Amino acid sequence: MDSILYSTPDNPVPENRTEGFFESFDGRKLRYAVFRCEQPVARGTVVVLQGRNEFIEKYFETIRDLTAKGLWVATFDLRGQGGSERLLKDPLRGHVARFSDYERDLTVFLDKIVLPDTRLPFFLLGHSTGGLIAMYSAPRLASRIERMVLSAPFIGLTGHGASPGLIRFLSGAFSTVGLGRMQFSKKFKERPFSENPVTTDEQRYRRNAGISEAYPQLSLGPPTARWLSQALRAIEQVNRPEHLFSIPIPTVMLSPTRDGVVPYVDQERVSRYFRAAQLVPIHGSKHEILQERDIYRNQALAAIHAFIPGSDAETNAYELEAGA
Repeated sequence: MDSILYSTPDNPVPENRTEGFFESFDGRKLRYAVFRCEQPVARGTVVVLQGRNEFIEKYFETIRDLTAKGLWVATFDLRGQGGSERLLKDPLRGHVARFSDYERDLTVFLDKIVLPDTRLPFFLLGHSTGGLIAMYSAPRLASRIERMVLSAPFIGLTGHGASPGLIRFLSGAFSTVGLGRMQFSKKFKERPFSENPVTTDEQRYRRNAGISEAYPQLSLGPPTARWLSQALRAIEQVNRPEHLFSIPIPTVMLSPTRDGVVPYVDQERVSRYFRAAQLVPIHGSKHEILQERDIYRNQALAAIHAFIPGSDAETNAYELEAGA
């Protein structure tokens, strides 16, 4: 069978994997992959939740970092993006009917793929929208997920011409009158590398752009009014202190101080009420920490490996006890 994952010269598909499609609660087919480590005894499985307009291929480098530490990785493309089934006739429209559909997809993925086919214990790594999904779902995941890492979780909005309040009002109004499938713009403005809000690493930026150029079917355009309205409602939900208090899963928030998508101040504020979370600022990093220059990316990886048992946790604990 031909691979359903895509390779480019500077981004080869990792070996030792299983890939396919699983059927979610409403019959939508979502693309997934499980990557195994070389070690005979795995130390757990990291479930990776992507950001909006991302796809499995973008995480090949990070997947290799995790499997090298004796961890398995299980991930899937969110509904309506990447290699998963699109939701509208126009495949470029980033859409979702209800934000809770993401949580239901995650639950099905855990039930159908992660629980029967991977190794305990289970951890969760969510970036941007994936981080928002994780926080939204977390009160109901405590019996399954041991620890979470949130990379620049999508809990606020910046970098747009309109204020978050106006975007919330307009997207909600459009959805209410039956125009939820409309987009406020038809395509993203092409930005030169020097003006991009996500990374200071030109090589990784070009690599990711090259994947989209080689396989345009993986890419997505701007979100619909419905997607924005649902995402902003989810942001409002997870920002409530009572929601944050209800999350028992030990969590690390990796927060880039130069984030041009999610305001750093919002991430810092949430961490004050998120009793189970520890904020780890990545000074100088832009939004996509795991696509950043090594000086920033390595800080994030070190925090992940120190926090998730099965990587460097035992070594770090010994060094702390020894006063290293």
